[in-house]
Amino acid sequence: MNNLNIVILAAGQGKRMRSDLPKVLHTLADRPLLGHVIATARSLKPKHICVVYGHGGDQVRAAFPDADLAWAEQKEQLGTGHAVLQALPHIDAQLPTLVLYGDVPLTRATTLQWLIHLAGPNLALLTANLANPTGYGRIVREGGWVDGKVQRIVEQKDASPGELTITEVNSGILLAPAGALQRWLPTLGNSNAQGEYYLTDIVALAVAEGMTIATSQPLDTWEIDGVNSKAQLAALERIHQRNLADQLLDAGVTLADPARLDIRGNLRCGRDVFIDVNVVFEGDVEIGDGTSIGANCVIRNTKIGARAKLHPFTLAEEAVIGDESLIGPYARLRPGAKLGKDVHIGNFVEVKNAQIADHSKANHHAYLGDATIGSNVNVGAGTIICNYDGANKHHTIIEDDVFIGSDTQLVAPVTVRKGATIAAGTTLTKEAPEGQLTLSRAKQTSISGWTRPTKQPKK
Repeated sequence: MNNLNIVILAAGQGKRMRSDLPKVLHTLADRPLLGHVIATARSLKPKHICVVYGHGGDQVRAAFPDADLAWAEQKEQLGTGHAVLQALPHIDAQLPTLVLYGDVPLTRATTLQWLIHLAGPNLALLTANLANPTGYGRIVREGGWVDGKVQRIVEQKDASPGELTITEVNSGILLAPAGALQRWLPTLGNSNAQGEYYLTDIVALAVAEGMTIATSQPLDTWEIDGVNSKAQLAALERIHQRNLADQLLDAGVTLADPARLDIRGNLRCGRDVFIDVNVVFEGDVEIGDGTSIGANCVIRNTKIGARAKLHPFTLAEEAVIGDESLIGPYARLRPGAKLGKDVHIGNFVEVKNAQIADHSKANHHAYLGDATIGSNVNVGAGTIICNYDGANKHHTIIEDDVFIGSDTQLVAPVTVRKGATIAAGTTLTKEAPEGQLTLSRAKQTSISGWTRPTKQPKK
């Protein structure tokens, strides 16, 4: 658009959150509440975005160092009208100004686009009809008619008994000409129950000037829900997660239970993907066609190929998993794990900063760190790559067609050449030659006459 100012009010303390963290920095789907609002604002492509901050200001500003944001400090929290007044020097006086709230994270961009369309050169309000309007300002219309012209907004604490029966409420989100805001805001009074300068009082001023007041409503009332407590935050989290789950279902993903899924970032799925219960996705995750994700997996910044299967309780972080691979249960892929096609990483196997080529297997109880592993390699149970000498990490190379027996220690840096076999129980400290059996074992000894210790009686 580029013909719009956006002001985001984010100065509140949020006492009901019972936290030292500024309210707008509490997270929804692992993103600060204010981050959701800024992302929506950016999607409208405005000319200016100004964030009005106050409580915990240094923390808030530090969390969003982006150059496209202007900041206006509200040193005293004297009301919403006073807050928007602080932003006026940072916006274009010739453009309409959209006012959003840093603790109202789920308003759809399409809802705001329609509000902007309706406003034209006038004032537009986002309202909603609620079965229980308690706590909200009421929209007072001419003659009390539902379709009457908007006359003013009355806040809950200032409303008469008759006005409290009105079910159409003010969301706080509005669009107004910046030039009009420059006229109206300095004239606001604070003779009300809260002793604050209400932004909502500009409605009566606009009516007095003969300006048309347009209204629109969101498709869902949760779009205007704000966060003032941990309970409200938890409720919005579930709404947001269900919305994301519904998007996956619409795209053809099969979810064992849409209510037991958490997406804390961006998830892209191919066709015929299955996701079991209690899976958590964080950061950027991509899942290929026909892949199945088992219950209770945590997957972060990971790319998973087609027709792969992650068994329950798999943890994958900053990993790449090839087509048709089998992972878990109880496997851990740490950053830098890059698996080729048809790689098997089984229960209690940990892979860190290691590249494993096609058709290789480590089916149970192993640690593979800082390594390059070829294709068709079999890693036996209990195998450990000893990559750390107490000060530095060292690299291990295992070439194609290697068989590593159980309970083997590979002391890096070391190389196992193509087709080598490492016998069970070996501690490998030197290169293993191609195509040969390499082993290192202490001589087995039996001691005759040895007696097992017995438990001494308690005194």
